[in-house]
Amino acid sequence: MNDTPSVAEQFGGDAARRLEAMYLTPDIVAQRAAVLDRLRLQLGERVLDIGSGPGLLAASMAEQVGARGEIRGVDVSDTMVGLATARCSAFGWAGFQVADATSLPFADDSFDVVACTQVLEYVPDVEGAIAELRRVLRPGGRALIMDTDWQSCLWASSDDARMRRMLEVWDTHCAQPRLPRLLCGLLGRGGLEVRRVSTLPLINLAWSADTYSHGIAHAIAAFVGKSGLVPALMAEQWLEDFWVLAGTRNRYFFSLDRFMFET
Repeated sequence: MNDTPSVAEQFGGDAARRLEAMYLTPDIVAQRAAVLDRLRLQLGERVLDIGSGPGLLAASMAEQVGARGEIRGVDVSDTMVGLATARCSAFGWAGFQVADATSLPFADDSFDVVACTQVLEYVPDVEGAIAELRRVLRPGGRALIMDTDWQSCLWASSDDARMRRMLEVWDTHCAQPRLPRLLCGLLGRGGLEVRRVSTLPLINLAWSADTYSHGIAHAIAAFVGKSGLVPALMAEQWLEDFWVLAGTRNRYFFSLDRFMFET
């Protein structure tokens, strides 16, 4: 039986802290820098971070908008909200609360900028979430939405059939594993004009604890191993294969594409 955990469960408790560690790797630090560059935040702007996680992006945004601005973050995980609140405690103009992307606790036209990174792919009702994002964004405001197309994942393996099966099961961890290819149309129908789409590749050539692929590989192995959709031994052998590829064969390779949509 497939006991797929809810999004709140996937990003709560100890899982939230493991994810926080992954977000501190150089790969994701560079990703946040790219997002901040695209956002072009100005002093005094009001910004909403939908799916604010442990508050790493929000902390950087708080520095950029300054005390005359405002940062608000929402997340479905109360653990993430706690981490973000602690991380941004020095910024009195930043605040976080538990809320769903399809029911934002803010008035119409509240924000100059909305960021929504690695969130909509987990939302079953994407149209509802886009409608809420549009509602709270002021006329003429800016939004940046970033999501992953998990079919873009290229990962060296000594057993291609096993790799395909592992990634097929991993697809079930989120509601929309192919979302980027649909987002232009969904955003347009939701009243948001897409001005720019760009690709942000994550590439790792080494199996190392300070890389994104190392962290996500362990998350995938844990998720797939508990899914009941494949033998638990398969997930263990899949993970062990990366040590072999990186060590004796020097064949480790990982690539994944994320897509940024700017309105």
